[in-house]
Amino acid sequence: MKTLQPLIQQRADPFIGKHTDGYYYFTASVPTYDRIEVRRSRTIAGLATATPVDVWRKPDEGPLCELIWAPEIHRINGAWYIYFAAAPTRAIKDGLFQHRMYVIMTGADNPLEGKWTLLGRIDTGIDSFCLDATTFMHRNIRYYVWAQKDPAIPGNSNLYIARLETPSRLGTPPVRLSRPEFDWETRGFSVNEGPSVLVRRGRVFISYSASATDENYCVGLLHAREDANLLDPRSWNKSPQPVFKTCYEHGVYGPGHNSFTVAEDGTTDLLVYHARTHTEIVGDPLWDPNRHTYVKPLKWDDQNMPVFGRPSGNE
Repeated sequence: MKTLQPLIQQRADPFIGKHTDGYYYFTASVPTYDRIEVRRSRTIAGLATATPVDVWRKPDEGPLCELIWAPEIHRINGAWYIYFAAAPTRAIKDGLFQHRMYVIMTGADNPLEGKWTLLGRIDTGIDSFCLDATTFMHRNIRYYVWAQKDPAIPGNSNLYIARLETPSRLGTPPVRLSRPEFDWETRGFSVNEGPSVLVRRGRVFISYSASATDENYCVGLLHAREDANLLDPRSWNKSPQPVFKTCYEHGVYGPGHNSFTVAEDGTTDLLVYHARTHTEIVGDPLWDPNRHTYVKPLKWDDQNMPVFGRPSGNE
């Protein structure tokens, strides 16, 4: 069996973004789910040894005092924003987590040195379990994509998109893009979550994760033409098969909740994801801290579709 080394150990839901200041910024869920940390480096490899800075810690009580999940850091209109999900003291009700989505902001040039302010909850108009927000700009419109439970639909979460009016407020109603429907999306739990957006080669791609967070966790893919109406569900095509899944040969299990970035050469697309190196998990896999951050090149086929390959260094 080949041995695949993670970039950063025990960091799930990893997000790496390269910004115009020349730095890569990294954030992820920490095993204790009690804070948001950010690190930066001039290189991808340097993130492994960069000093993490805690930019926000959960309060002791209130609506966002538990289970801080899946932060993402974005530069918008000259300020830094981190989107994340958090739960109240009663984190589980009727068998479901009670997460809602929030955003913090700093106007500092260096987000590791800035004072962060909680702007509040992102209200989608649906008061239900929601998480894993991301944002992207396309053709001068900023969009917000996330996962949320629809009380009228069986399962845990679906994928939604809306325009952002401001970094903390939606400008359009939610539009559902995908719901768990295939066998590989419904193993353990019926889940579509962890969306990440890549605009390349005439298309807008949204990767997402499906099923329980054990070895069944995997990545699916939606895509639309770059000139399509992204708020119309009919614009989107969904892969009937996962594009990235457990690789038993390499001993990498449950890859998912990815993000995309670009290599130091400025052209090579990179896939950032978390995965486990074991399948024996005692209890709920969410409480097992051993989801590690990996990075690999993303390749392209002759149809201009991304080739995720297998969880490995280059395949």
